[in-house]
Amino acid sequence: MPPVASPTLGVEELDAVRALQRKLYRAAKADPGRRFDALYDKVHRRDVLQRAWSQVRCNGGAPGIDQITLAEVEQYGVSRLLDELEAQLRAGTFRPIPARRVFIPKPGTQERRPLSIPAVRDRVVQAAVKIVLEPVFEADFLPCSFGFRPKRAAHDGLQVLVDESFAGARWVVETECAGINRLGGGDGKALRRRSSDPRRPRVMRRCSRGCRRSVDRGTCRPGY
Repeated sequence: MPPVASPTLGVEELDAVRALQRKLYRAAKADPGRRFDALYDKVHRRDVLQRAWSQVRCNGGAPGIDQITLAEVEQYGVSRLLDELEAQLRAGTFRPIPARRVFIPKPGTQERRPLSIPAVRDRVVQAAVKIVLEPVFEADFLPCSFGFRPKRAAHDGLQVLVDESFAGARWVVETECAGINRLGGGDGKALRRRSSDPRRPRVMRRCSRGCRRSVDRGTCRPGY
């Protein structure tokens, strides 16, 4: 009997997105020097935007400076919002708004660290950009790099430390990159090294600026 397509909404789109990510990863892994000349058009693919919304909805989170909640987006219409984002991204008119800045306690101290919360619509675009770029740069990372990576989160790194300590290891070296979110620095160079798409820098800069900027007493300040 031939396979029957699942009637579950979104399953086909999710499979197509995974196929896209696998294709990008394999191409990047096979040629470490390759510069991709067509990445931006994949960001505004409808199935990519649909998956991006699913990730944003699953993560939850507070509203941005516009005070629009996830529930209000659903009331407005998810398809309607994605139609608007797709049209804006295709036309090159997408503009993120400043993120809402809040201060949260820093564990173990009395200090409070700033946190920028983008608007829901901007989080969807950021998630779509991540879906497209992540497999390209995953191909460049070393297995020993942990943190905000698929199947290599911080807790996975801790498990490696436990395993290595039982195996006799006695030294641990930890490094951290300061100001890594400042596009135009090391991450900007990495984007240029892997992508020659002329449409790519603009939307990446806009997403980065929208994520880094926050509104505080009527002024825009860095959000990191």
